[in-house]
Amino acid sequence: MKRLFLVRHGKSSWDEPLDDIDRPLKKRAYADASHVIKAFKPYLDFKIKLFTSPANRANTTAELFKNGLKIKQDSFEVCKELYTFSSNDVLNFIKDLDDDLNNVMLFGHNPAYTSLVNQLGSLPVNNLPTTGLVGIGFEIDSWKKLKKGTTQLYLFPKHLR
Repeated sequence: MKRLFLVRHGKSSWDEPLDDIDRPLKKRAYADASHVIKAFKPYLDFKIKLFTSPANRANTTAELFKNGLKIKQDSFEVCKELYTFSSNDVLNFIKDLDDDLNNVMLFGHNPAYTSLVNQLGSLPVNNLPTTGLVGIGFEIDSWKKLKKGTTQLYLFPKHLR
Protein backbone atom coordinates (compact mmCIF):
# COMPACT_ATOMS: atom_id res chain seq x y z
CA MET A 1 0.00 0.00 0.00
CA LYS A 2 1.15 3.54 -0.81
CA ARG A 3 -0.08 6.74 0.82
CA LEU A 4 0.13 10.19 -0.71
CA PHE A 5 -0.46 13.39 1.24
CA LEU A 6 -0.94 16.53 -0.83
CA VAL A 7 -0.50 19.86 0.95
CA ARG A 8 -1.12 23.19 -0.74
CA HIS A 9 1.28 25.87 0.45
CA GLY A 10 0.12 28.37 3.06
CA LYS A 11 -1.55 31.68 2.26
CA SER A 12 1.00 33.87 0.52
CA SER A 13 1.63 37.56 0.79
CA TRP A 14 1.20 39.95 -2.09
CA ASP A 15 2.39 42.95 -0.04
CA GLU A 16 5.52 43.50 -2.11
CA PRO A 17 6.09 43.15 -5.84
CA LEU A 18 8.19 39.97 -6.00
CA ASP A 19 8.71 37.19 -8.49
CA ASP A 20 6.14 34.43 -7.97
CA ILE A 21 8.74 31.97 -6.68
CA ASP A 22 9.86 34.45 -3.98
CA ARG A 23 6.49 35.31 -2.42
CA PRO A 24 6.52 34.69 1.37
CA LEU A 25 3.77 33.42 3.63
CA LYS A 26 1.25 35.71 5.28
CA LYS A 27 1.11 35.70 9.08
CA ARG A 28 -2.14 33.67 8.98
CA ALA A 29 -0.36 30.82 7.17
CA TYR A 30 1.77 30.08 10.25
CA ALA A 31 -1.32 29.67 12.45
CA ASP A 32 -3.06 27.57 9.78
CA ALA A 33 -0.01 25.28 9.52
CA SER A 34 0.04 24.89 13.30
CA HIS A 35 -3.62 23.77 13.29
CA VAL A 36 -3.13 21.24 10.48
CA ILE A 37 0.11 19.88 11.97
CA LYS A 38 -1.54 19.41 15.37
CA ALA A 39 -4.49 17.58 13.76
CA PHE A 40 -2.20 15.39 11.62
CA LYS A 41 0.19 14.32 14.41
CA PRO A 42 -2.08 11.53 15.77
CA TYR A 43 -2.16 9.92 12.30
CA LEU A 44 1.62 9.93 11.87
CA ASP A 45 2.59 6.48 13.10
CA PHE A 46 4.66 5.68 10.01
CA LYS A 47 7.83 6.84 8.28
CA ILE A 48 7.19 9.58 5.72
CA LYS A 49 9.25 11.54 3.21
CA LEU A 50 8.46 15.17 2.44
CA PHE A 51 9.03 16.75 -0.98
CA THR A 52 8.48 20.43 -1.65
CA SER A 53 8.46 22.98 -4.41
CA PRO A 54 11.36 25.43 -4.08
CA ALA A 55 8.93 28.37 -4.07
CA ASN A 56 9.39 30.33 -0.84
CA ARG A 57 5.75 29.90 0.24
CA ALA A 58 5.75 26.11 -0.36
CA ASN A 59 9.21 25.51 1.09
CA THR A 60 8.39 27.51 4.22
CA THR A 61 5.13 25.57 4.66
CA ALA A 62 7.02 22.29 4.25
CA GLU A 63 9.67 23.39 6.78
CA LEU A 64 6.90 24.15 9.29
CA PHE A 65 5.53 20.62 8.82
CA LYS A 66 9.01 19.06 8.98
CA ASN A 67 9.77 20.80 12.26
CA GLY A 68 6.28 20.40 13.74
CA LEU A 69 6.16 16.69 12.93
CA LYS A 70 9.82 16.13 13.91
CA ILE A 71 10.77 14.81 10.46
CA LYS A 72 14.52 14.33 10.03
CA GLN A 73 16.36 16.38 7.40
CA ASP A 74 17.21 13.25 5.38
CA SER A 75 13.45 12.71 4.87
CA PHE A 76 13.01 16.20 3.41
CA GLU A 77 13.77 17.21 -0.16
CA VAL A 78 13.32 20.36 -2.24
CA CYS A 79 12.49 19.46 -5.85
CA LYS A 80 12.41 22.00 -8.64
CA GLU A 81 9.98 19.73 -10.54
CA LEU A 82 7.30 20.56 -7.97
CA TYR A 83 7.35 24.26 -8.82
CA THR A 84 4.55 23.77 -11.31
CA PHE A 85 0.87 24.47 -11.63
CA SER A 86 0.31 21.42 -13.87
CA SER A 87 -1.23 18.28 -12.38
CA ASN A 88 0.42 16.21 -15.13
CA ASP A 89 3.88 17.40 -14.04
CA VAL A 90 3.16 16.45 -10.41
CA LEU A 91 1.64 13.13 -11.47
CA ASN A 92 4.82 12.32 -13.42
CA PHE A 93 6.89 13.23 -10.34
CA ILE A 94 4.81 10.84 -8.20
CA LYS A 95 5.07 8.00 -10.71
CA ASP A 96 8.88 8.40 -10.65
CA LEU A 97 9.12 8.06 -6.85
CA ASP A 98 11.26 5.28 -5.43
CA ASP A 99 9.06 2.28 -4.61
CA ASP A 100 10.84 1.91 -1.26
CA LEU A 101 8.85 5.01 -0.21
CA ASN A 102 5.40 4.00 1.00
CA ASN A 103 4.32 7.34 2.48
CA VAL A 104 5.05 10.68 0.87
CA MET A 105 3.89 14.23 1.47
CA LEU A 106 4.14 16.78 -1.34
CA PHE A 107 3.96 20.55 -0.91
CA GLY A 108 3.03 22.64 -3.91
CA HIS A 109 0.58 24.71 -5.84
CA ASN A 110 -2.90 25.02 -7.26
CA PRO A 111 -4.51 24.35 -9.64
CA ALA A 112 -2.35 21.19 -9.79
CA TYR A 113 -3.12 19.97 -6.26
CA THR A 114 -6.89 20.43 -6.41
CA SER A 115 -6.87 18.65 -9.75
CA LEU A 116 -4.83 15.74 -8.34
CA VAL A 117 -7.06 15.40 -5.25
CA ASN A 118 -10.01 15.01 -7.62
CA GLN A 119 -8.21 12.81 -10.12
CA LEU A 120 -6.64 10.42 -7.59
CA GLY A 121 -8.95 10.55 -4.59
CA SER A 122 -12.42 9.17 -3.97
CA LEU A 123 -13.94 12.36 -2.51
CA PRO A 124 -14.00 15.45 -4.73
CA VAL A 125 -13.20 18.98 -3.55
CA ASN A 126 -14.04 22.28 -5.22
CA ASN A 127 -10.76 23.77 -4.09
CA LEU A 128 -7.89 22.54 -1.94
CA PRO A 129 -7.45 25.55 0.34
CA THR A 130 -4.13 27.03 1.35
CA THR A 131 -2.47 24.78 3.95
CA GLY A 132 -5.11 22.15 3.18
CA LEU A 133 -3.97 18.52 3.46
CA VAL A 134 -5.55 15.51 1.75
CA GLY A 135 -4.37 11.93 2.27
CA ILE A 136 -5.06 9.28 -0.36
CA GLY A 137 -4.32 5.55 -0.06
CA PHE A 138 -3.53 3.29 -3.00
CA GLU A 139 -3.61 -0.51 -3.19
CA ILE A 140 -0.42 -0.66 -5.26
CA ASP A 141 3.15 -1.78 -4.73
CA SER A 142 4.72 0.63 -7.23
CA TRP A 143 4.15 4.34 -7.77
CA LYS A 144 4.36 3.64 -11.52
CA LYS A 145 1.02 1.77 -11.19
CA LEU A 146 -0.70 4.82 -9.68
CA LYS A 147 -4.46 4.79 -10.21
CA LYS A 148 -7.51 6.13 -8.40
CA GLY A 149 -7.23 5.58 -4.67
CA THR A 150 -9.28 6.10 -1.54
CA THR A 151 -9.36 9.47 0.17
CA GLN A 152 -8.50 8.74 3.80
CA LEU A 153 -8.02 12.17 5.34
CA TYR A 154 -9.03 15.80 4.85
CA LEU A 155 -7.56 18.50 7.08
CA PHE A 156 -8.56 22.05 6.15
CA PRO A 157 -7.57 25.00 8.35
CA LYS A 158 -11.07 26.53 8.39
CA HIS A 159 -12.37 23.36 10.09
CA LEU A 160 -9.60 23.41 12.69
CA ARG A 161 -9.52 27.06 13.83
